[in-house]
Amino acid sequence: MKRLGQRLVTYTVLPIAGAGLAIAAFQGTASRPSIAQSAVPAAGTTLLAQGRTGALAASGGANFIADAVERVGPAVVRIDAARTIKARRSPVFDDPFFRQFFGDSFGPGSQPRQREERGTGSGFIISADGLVVTNAHVIDRADNVTVTLRDGREFKGKVLGTDSLTDLAVIRIEAKQLPTAPLGNSDQLRPGEWAIAIGNPLGLDNTVTAGIISATGRTSADVGIPDKRVGFIQTDAAINPGNSGGPLLNQRGEVIGVNTAIRRQAQGLGFAIPVNTARRIAEELVDKGKVSHPYLGIQMRTLSDNLKKQLNDDPNRPATISVNQGVVIFGVARNSPAAKSGIRRGDVITKINGQDIQSAEDVQAAVAQTTVGQALKVELNRSGKKVNLSVRPGEFPTQQLRRRRR
Repeated sequence: MKRLGQRLVTYTVLPIAGAGLAIAAFQGTASRPSIAQSAVPAAGTTLLAQGRTGALAASGGANFIADAVERVGPAVVRIDAARTIKARRSPVFDDPFFRQFFGDSFGPGSQPRQREERGTGSGFIISADGLVVTNAHVIDRADNVTVTLRDGREFKGKVLGTDSLTDLAVIRIEAKQLPTAPLGNSDQLRPGEWAIAIGNPLGLDNTVTAGIISATGRTSADVGIPDKRVGFIQTDAAINPGNSGGPLLNQRGEVIGVNTAIRRQAQGLGFAIPVNTARRIAEELVDKGKVSHPYLGIQMRTLSDNLKKQLNDDPNRPATISVNQGVVIFGVARNSPAAKSGIRRGDVITKINGQDIQSAEDVQAAVAQTTVGQALKVELNRSGKKVNLSVRPGEFPTQQLRRRRR
């Protein structure tokens, strides 16, 4: 496929380099508790409800950061993950000529050499009976997961599920009456509000940094990790390797995000997954052990005047762009829902379910709000002609993602 632009927003996944020492993930699913079994002790409060019980009142005093940390700090954990890597034995050592020099230790039947990779990240407890939220990349492909509380207690962690598209995971530890972190509402965030990060950067347990919410709704393309499906919170609170999976708090001591990434080429910028997204994903992981993400299988870019001119001046253009607003299709994955519905390279999406489409993010949002198999009414402009199609999103091919990450 010929690339027609510089910047693509795509549903095709690529590996991510997050903020943690990522060795990380899916160890397998264990027996999963129901939401009711995992409820926060407060009466009438479910596992992942708002979590405001016991949250600190907003304070303008000089010690509100210390108060927030005192409330949430005991629920922040260090996560140590380890996996064993088996080195491949070269076929050359099967040759009798080389075996006379190296012996049988490298020959047929010999045990492959192994090495262990270790990484450290952060997490926080969301239920008193041992559910812990962290980043998926922190525990990716880990053989052993150890969760250490601030009071020094250590527990073996069991991975209940991971979701690579949002970089979230849930771990269970066998313990009762644990401290929990109250969950806030990330939909109400405004740039300029206080942001407090707690985690274990560089192995330094329970490190606290503070700043402000710099922006909300940063797309995965903006952040430089286009394989994710998250509208990130941007903050200038220092987030360093090892902070991954730890909580981002507001001034009331409520979790508003899950720290996940830093921009290596920029200083002072950190990003977090909104807690409302984390709450929804965690509920699915606890209930099912996985998350089903609808997808179309397209590469796309928001139409602009410059892009329109560039495409129409291209002698190899697949179609003529005649509209001024919408999203241009740059590629369609083979056998994808988009391909099966008749979407073509060069089409411009102008409406979905009757709603005007102005940006690639609008398309992402419309798809994310539907379910696998639920029909979307898509209006296209194809070289000046209006085309209406019905597209049924499929389930994102996570098996393909796992193969690429190996």
